[in-house]
Amino acid sequence: MLALSRRRGEAVVINNDIEVTILGVRGDQVKIGINAPKKISIYRKEVYDQIQEANQAASGDKSDVEQLASLLKK
Repeated sequence: MLALSRRRGEAVVINNDIEVTILGVRGDQVKIGINAPKKISIYRKEVYDQIQEANQAASGDKSDVEQLASLLKK
């Protein structure tokens, strides 16, 4: 992991097309702005983890697929 120090108004650039700017710091909270192409999805980590868990659960449920296959065999 790369750790950087930035002040309000300063930014970092990732992969030539993503810019992360520090908008403000208050106590232990940092407000950031992210400028990225629309094709790039940006999620808070806890939301991303929930999406991944839901996708894993949906792909792991074979009962629906098996039921559909049995209907198609008839």
